[in-house]
Amino acid sequence: MADDNGSDAGVVRAPKGVRSASPQRKRRRLDPEDREREIVDGAVAFFAEVGFDGGLRDLAKRLGITHQNLFRYFPTKEALIDRVYEEVYLGRWQVEWEVLLADRTIALEQRLTQFYRAYLQAIFRYDWVRIFVFAGLKGVGITQRYLELVQARVVEPLARELRVTTGLPDTAEVPLLPEETEMAWGLHGELFYLAVRRWVYEMKVPDDLDTVVRVAVVRFLAGAPSAMRLLHEGTLRAPAPRSGRRARPARRNPR
Repeated sequence: MADDNGSDAGVVRAPKGVRSASPQRKRRRLDPEDREREIVDGAVAFFAEVGFDGGLRDLAKRLGITHQNLFRYFPTKEALIDRVYEEVYLGRWQVEWEVLLADRTIALEQRLTQFYRAYLQAIFRYDWVRIFVFAGLKGVGITQRYLELVQARVVEPLARELRVTTGLPDTAEVPLLPEETEMAWGLHGELFYLAVRRWVYEMKVPDDLDTVVRVAVVRFLAGAPSAMRLLHEGTLRAPAPRSGRRARPARRNPR
Protein backbone atom coordinates (compact mmCIF):
# COMPACT_ATOMS: atom_id res chain seq x y z
CA MET A 1 0.00 0.00 0.00
CA ALA A 2 1.39 3.37 -0.93
CA ASP A 3 1.57 6.22 1.57
CA ASP A 4 0.92 9.92 1.03
CA ASN A 5 4.15 10.22 -0.92
CA GLY A 6 3.49 7.14 -3.06
CA SER A 7 6.19 5.02 -1.41
CA ASP A 8 6.38 1.26 -1.71
CA ALA A 9 4.37 -1.08 0.49
CA GLY A 10 5.74 -1.72 3.95
CA VAL A 11 7.49 1.63 4.23
CA VAL A 12 5.70 4.46 5.97
CA ARG A 13 7.31 7.79 5.19
CA ALA A 14 6.53 11.32 6.20
CA PRO A 15 3.42 12.64 4.42
CA LYS A 16 3.34 15.78 2.38
CA GLY A 17 3.90 18.80 4.57
CA VAL A 18 6.08 16.87 7.03
CA ARG A 19 9.81 17.15 6.48
CA SER A 20 11.46 13.78 5.91
CA ALA A 21 14.58 12.92 7.85
CA SER A 22 16.14 11.08 4.92
CA PRO A 23 17.92 13.59 2.66
CA GLN A 24 21.38 14.64 3.79
CA ARG A 25 21.71 18.40 4.03
CA LYS A 26 24.62 20.59 3.16
CA ARG A 27 26.46 22.03 6.12
CA ARG A 28 25.93 25.70 6.78
CA ARG A 29 26.87 28.04 9.58
CA LEU A 30 24.05 28.81 11.99
CA ASP A 31 23.69 30.65 15.26
CA PRO A 32 23.64 28.25 18.25
CA GLU A 33 19.93 28.82 18.83
CA ASP A 34 19.10 28.12 15.19
CA ARG A 35 21.36 25.07 15.14
CA GLU A 36 19.67 23.63 18.22
CA ARG A 37 16.28 24.27 16.63
CA GLU A 38 17.43 22.45 13.49
CA ILE A 39 18.64 19.46 15.51
CA VAL A 40 15.38 19.19 17.45
CA ASP A 41 13.24 19.46 14.32
CA GLY A 42 15.46 16.93 12.58
CA ALA A 43 15.29 14.55 15.53
CA VAL A 44 11.49 14.69 15.59
CA ALA A 45 11.35 13.79 11.88
CA PHE A 46 14.10 11.17 12.27
CA PHE A 47 12.55 9.30 15.20
CA ALA A 48 9.08 9.46 13.65
CA GLU A 49 10.40 7.86 10.47
CA VAL A 50 12.90 5.25 11.68
CA GLY A 51 12.16 4.83 15.38
CA PHE A 52 14.58 4.84 18.29
CA ASP A 53 16.94 2.25 16.88
CA GLY A 54 18.24 5.04 14.68
CA GLY A 55 21.65 6.26 15.86
CA LEU A 56 22.79 9.82 16.45
CA ARG A 57 25.54 9.43 13.86
CA ASP A 58 22.86 8.77 11.25
CA LEU A 59 20.89 11.78 12.46
CA ALA A 60 23.98 14.00 12.31
CA LYS A 61 24.71 12.81 8.79
CA ARG A 62 21.19 13.58 7.65
CA LEU A 63 21.40 17.02 9.23
CA GLY A 64 24.71 17.68 7.51
CA ILE A 65 26.63 18.25 10.75
CA THR A 66 29.34 16.32 12.55
CA HIS A 67 28.62 13.86 15.31
CA GLN A 68 30.72 16.01 17.66
CA ASN A 69 28.71 19.10 16.79
CA LEU A 70 25.47 17.32 17.65
CA PHE A 71 26.96 16.25 20.98
CA ARG A 72 27.72 19.87 21.83
CA TYR A 73 23.97 20.45 22.08
CA PHE A 74 22.82 17.02 23.26
CA PRO A 75 25.60 15.00 24.92
CA THR A 76 23.48 11.82 25.09
CA LYS A 77 20.70 10.26 23.10
CA GLU A 78 18.56 10.33 26.25
CA ALA A 79 18.96 14.12 26.46
CA LEU A 80 17.76 14.48 22.89
CA ILE A 81 14.81 12.14 23.50
CA ASP A 82 13.83 14.22 26.54
CA ARG A 83 13.84 17.31 24.37
CA VAL A 84 11.71 15.59 21.73
CA TYR A 85 9.22 14.67 24.46
CA GLU A 86 9.03 18.28 25.59
CA GLU A 87 8.67 19.49 22.02
CA VAL A 88 6.09 17.06 20.68
CA TYR A 89 4.04 16.19 23.77
CA LEU A 90 4.38 18.79 26.50
CA GLY A 91 4.67 21.59 23.95
CA ARG A 92 1.33 20.69 22.39
CA TRP A 93 -0.50 20.14 25.66
CA GLN A 94 -3.06 22.84 26.43
CA VAL A 95 -3.83 23.73 30.05
CA GLU A 96 -7.18 25.01 28.81
CA TRP A 97 -8.22 21.39 28.25
CA GLU A 98 -7.95 20.67 31.97
CA VAL A 99 -9.95 23.79 32.82
CA LEU A 100 -12.67 22.77 30.36
CA LEU A 101 -12.99 19.24 31.74
CA ALA A 102 -13.45 20.59 35.28
CA ASP A 103 -15.99 23.30 34.39
CA ARG A 104 -19.28 22.04 35.83
CA THR A 105 -21.19 25.02 34.47
CA ILE A 106 -21.02 23.20 31.12
CA ALA A 107 -22.83 19.91 30.50
CA LEU A 108 -20.49 16.91 30.54
CA GLU A 109 -21.43 15.90 27.00
CA GLN A 110 -20.46 19.34 25.71
CA ARG A 111 -17.22 19.36 27.71
CA LEU A 112 -16.12 15.96 26.43
CA THR A 113 -17.06 16.80 22.85
CA GLN A 114 -15.15 20.09 22.89
CA PHE A 115 -12.14 18.54 24.60
CA TYR A 116 -11.75 15.56 22.29
CA ARG A 117 -12.24 17.64 19.17
CA ALA A 118 -9.39 19.91 20.29
CA TYR A 119 -7.28 16.98 21.51
CA LEU A 120 -7.50 15.12 18.21
CA GLN A 121 -6.46 18.25 16.35
CA ALA A 122 -3.31 18.34 18.50
CA ILE A 123 -2.33 14.67 18.26
CA PHE A 124 -3.59 13.65 14.83
CA ARG A 125 -0.14 14.06 13.30
CA TYR A 126 2.44 11.79 11.75
CA ASP A 127 5.24 12.66 14.17
CA TRP A 128 3.08 12.60 17.34
CA VAL A 129 1.61 9.16 16.73
CA ARG A 130 4.63 7.37 15.32
CA ILE A 131 7.06 8.62 17.97
CA PHE A 132 4.54 7.58 20.63
CA VAL A 133 4.26 4.05 19.25
CA PHE A 134 7.99 3.63 18.58
CA ALA A 135 8.77 4.86 22.10
CA GLY A 136 6.36 2.39 23.65
CA LEU A 137 7.88 -0.52 21.75
CA LYS A 138 11.43 0.52 22.60
CA GLY A 139 10.72 1.49 26.22
CA VAL A 140 12.50 4.83 26.05
CA GLY A 141 10.10 6.46 28.52
CA ILE A 142 8.14 8.89 26.35
CA THR A 143 5.01 6.76 26.21
CA GLN A 144 4.99 5.94 29.91
CA ARG A 145 5.48 9.56 30.96
CA TYR A 146 2.78 10.80 28.64
CA LEU A 147 0.25 8.17 29.70
CA GLU A 148 0.82 9.10 33.34
CA LEU A 149 0.09 12.70 32.36
CA VAL A 150 -3.08 11.68 30.53
CA GLN A 151 -4.30 9.55 33.42
CA ALA A 152 -3.78 12.34 35.95
CA ARG A 153 -5.13 15.22 33.84
CA VAL A 154 -7.75 13.62 31.59
CA VAL A 155 -8.78 10.08 32.50
CA GLU A 156 -9.21 10.43 36.26
CA PRO A 157 -10.90 13.87 35.99
CA LEU A 158 -13.24 12.41 33.36
CA ALA A 159 -14.14 9.53 35.68
CA ARG A 160 -14.72 11.95 38.57
CA GLU A 161 -17.00 14.14 36.46
CA LEU A 162 -18.93 11.10 35.31
CA ARG A 163 -19.35 10.10 38.96
CA VAL A 164 -20.82 13.54 39.77
CA THR A 165 -23.13 13.48 36.75
CA THR A 166 -24.35 10.03 37.73
CA GLY A 167 -25.30 11.25 41.21
CA LEU A 168 -22.98 8.92 43.06
CA PRO A 169 -20.85 9.96 46.06
CA ASP A 170 -18.04 12.37 45.29
CA THR A 171 -14.55 10.93 45.07
CA ALA A 172 -13.68 12.83 48.25
CA GLU A 173 -15.98 10.38 50.03
CA VAL A 174 -15.45 7.26 47.92
CA PRO A 175 -12.19 7.03 45.93
CA LEU A 176 -12.35 6.13 42.26
CA LEU A 177 -12.65 2.43 41.60
CA PRO A 178 -10.23 0.89 39.08
CA GLU A 179 -13.19 -0.07 36.89
CA GLU A 180 -14.35 3.56 36.77
CA THR A 181 -10.94 4.64 35.55
CA GLU A 182 -11.07 1.92 32.90
CA MET A 183 -14.38 3.29 31.63
CA ALA A 184 -12.72 6.64 31.01
CA TRP A 185 -9.71 4.98 29.39
CA GLY A 186 -12.13 3.21 27.06
CA LEU A 187 -13.41 6.46 25.58
CA HIS A 188 -9.95 7.99 25.41
CA GLY A 189 -8.40 4.93 23.81
CA GLU A 190 -11.17 4.62 21.23
CA LEU A 191 -10.54 8.11 19.90
CA PHE A 192 -6.75 7.87 20.10
CA TYR A 193 -6.88 4.66 18.06
CA LEU A 194 -8.18 6.65 15.09
CA ALA A 195 -4.76 8.30 14.89
CA VAL A 196 -2.98 4.95 15.19
CA ARG A 197 -5.04 3.53 12.34
CA ARG A 198 -4.18 6.52 10.17
CA TRP A 199 -0.47 7.03 10.86
CA VAL A 200 0.72 3.53 11.80
CA TYR A 201 -1.51 1.16 9.83
CA GLU A 202 -2.14 3.61 6.97
CA MET A 203 -5.87 2.90 7.08
CA LYS A 204 -8.46 5.37 5.91
CA VAL A 205 -10.36 7.07 8.71
CA PRO A 206 -13.36 9.40 8.42
CA ASP A 207 -12.61 12.93 7.27
CA ASP A 208 -15.22 14.35 9.63
CA LEU A 209 -13.57 13.61 12.97
CA ASP A 210 -15.83 16.10 14.76
CA THR A 211 -18.83 13.89 14.08
CA VAL A 212 -16.88 10.78 15.10
CA VAL A 213 -16.08 12.45 18.42
CA ARG A 214 -19.70 13.46 18.99
CA VAL A 215 -20.97 9.95 18.29
CA ALA A 216 -18.36 8.40 20.61
CA VAL A 217 -19.19 10.79 23.45
CA VAL A 218 -22.96 10.32 23.11
CA ARG A 219 -22.57 6.54 23.05
CA PHE A 220 -20.25 6.65 26.06
CA LEU A 221 -22.66 8.74 28.12
CA ALA A 222 -25.57 6.53 27.10
CA GLY A 223 -23.99 3.52 28.77
CA ALA A 224 -21.29 4.54 31.24
CA PRO A 225 -23.54 6.11 33.92
CA SER A 226 -25.68 2.97 34.15
CA ALA A 227 -22.59 0.78 34.31
CA MET A 228 -21.14 2.98 37.04
CA ARG A 229 -24.31 2.74 39.15
CA LEU A 230 -24.40 -1.04 38.80
CA LEU A 231 -20.73 -1.18 39.68
CA HIS A 232 -21.35 0.68 42.93
CA GLU A 233 -24.32 -1.54 43.69
CA GLY A 234 -22.03 -4.52 43.32
CA THR A 235 -24.10 -6.27 40.67
CA LEU A 236 -21.37 -6.10 38.00
CA ARG A 237 -18.61 -7.65 40.05
CA ALA A 238 -17.61 -11.14 39.06
CA PRO A 239 -18.18 -13.79 41.74
CA ALA A 240 -15.13 -14.95 43.61
CA PRO A 241 -13.59 -17.98 41.89
CA ARG A 242 -14.30 -21.27 43.54
CA SER A 243 -11.47 -23.31 44.89
CA GLY A 244 -10.41 -26.13 42.62
CA ARG A 245 -10.18 -28.51 45.55
CA ARG A 246 -13.17 -30.73 46.18
CA ALA A 247 -14.41 -30.98 49.73
CA ARG A 248 -13.63 -34.28 51.39
CA PRO A 249 -16.64 -36.35 52.43
CA ALA A 250 -17.31 -36.39 56.15
CA ARG A 251 -15.67 -39.28 57.92
CA ARG A 252 -18.08 -41.71 59.52
CA ASN A 253 -17.71 -42.47 63.15
CA PRO A 254 -16.59 -46.06 63.68
CA ARG A 255 -19.19 -48.28 65.20
